[in-house]
Amino acid sequence: MLENEPQDATCERERREILSSLKQVFGLSLADWWCPRPSIDALIWPTGLYHISTQLRDLSIKSEVDSISPSQSIHDGTTLVSKGGSFELGFFSPGSSENRYLGIWYKNIPVRTVVWVANRCNPINDSSGILMINSTGHLVLLGQNKSVVWWISSAKHAPSATVELLDSGNLVLRDAGPYLWQSFDYPSDTFLPGMKIGWDLRTGIKRSLSAWKNSEDPCPGDFTYGIEMERDTHPEAYVRKGTAKYYRSGPWNGLRFSGSPELRPDPLYSFDFVNNDDEVYYMYNLQNKSVISRIVLNQTTSTRDRFTWIEADQTWRAYSSVPRDLCDYYDLCGANGKCIIDENPVCQCLKGFRPVSQEKWNLMDWSLGCVRNKPLSCQENYKDGFVKFVGLKLPDTTHSWVNKSMNLKECRTKCLNNCSCMAYTSSDIRGGGTRCAIWFGDLIDIRQFPAAG
Repeated sequence: MLENEPQDATCERERREILSSLKQVFGLSLADWWCPRPSIDALIWPTGLYHISTQLRDLSIKSEVDSISPSQSIHDGTTLVSKGGSFELGFFSPGSSENRYLGIWYKNIPVRTVVWVANRCNPINDSSGILMINSTGHLVLLGQNKSVVWWISSAKHAPSATVELLDSGNLVLRDAGPYLWQSFDYPSDTFLPGMKIGWDLRTGIKRSLSAWKNSEDPCPGDFTYGIEMERDTHPEAYVRKGTAKYYRSGPWNGLRFSGSPELRPDPLYSFDFVNNDDEVYYMYNLQNKSVISRIVLNQTTSTRDRFTWIEADQTWRAYSSVPRDLCDYYDLCGANGKCIIDENPVCQCLKGFRPVSQEKWNLMDWSLGCVRNKPLSCQENYKDGFVKFVGLKLPDTTHSWVNKSMNLKECRTKCLNNCSCMAYTSSDIRGGGTRCAIWFGDLIDIRQFPAAG
């Protein structure tokens, strides 16, 4: 306060200085705040400050939107935030890269964790990016000079369509009725709860994961994960490096993948595998909605990892990872061999088989696999029988055949009457076992577990 300045004059001077600044930011008029009378200072001053903080809070709420219409757009520097505040969509640069990408990440996790990228192999090299819906209802990402960087089109002409970021992390283009397009149909490297990995047989859409090339380049590398199947075969999940099979889940047995015995009833996760005339897919969901978890493919480590966010430590903690050990690597023991991680050596021939090359087998080169000790009596099949195995990761189903109406007894007869049949089992172990799965030719990538797989 200036010397000899009356208290009211001081208040008036300070009021005008403060409001001059506030007016530039918030648009407050001089009437929005008045000087307090000395007798009620304690009552009036807090009211004025509360009024300002309320306006601040209202402004932040208004700045977060979860959808845009054809008259709106998202520019570099602005974002969409899902209604519940779980995910955010906007432009980002990975690592030390200066390239700009449109992506989705967790909103409330301080370590930016991107779960989906639109323009994976076509970055924008400045801040000119704009996401918009054009006049025909197509979602378009524009870059320099309004050039088209990425776009999606729907079969339906939908000029009134809107794009919305859901609290599941799914970006959807919608009009009246079903989604016209959704990012969950085109995953990047991350498998989120509620997302389907597999096939939509009606539309031909294949949903699979592909790892980033590296931490600064989201363009797909050669490390992929997806459901593979042929007509009348048993579908299962594979991780591939390029075209080579790298890890295999084993076929679904009604309860879990036979190569993943850890997939059991869990207070955190639920799992589902659907195989019908319309769809073949695997999905997981979180039982506890407060848990944040994701599955990611990593090109650098060549692993598929599940992470869970630990709020107390402010970090992602590895929950599980595959390959888990040596026996998880595809076809380690060769044809008709099985891998037992607690044995030394880990590879053994199946009962009734011997190494193709004992010399190489002794040197722990199991790549040639095993052959029968003596051939089958194809013309006198009553002389042949079966050896029962339990606790196996079932063989690669590429050369298999599945019948959903046969029981196990019929399945045995079917296999015994076909000289190229090598093995059979119930494809669904629930309720004592139903359906029939038969393998032809060599049995590939078998693993023995200590408990039933």
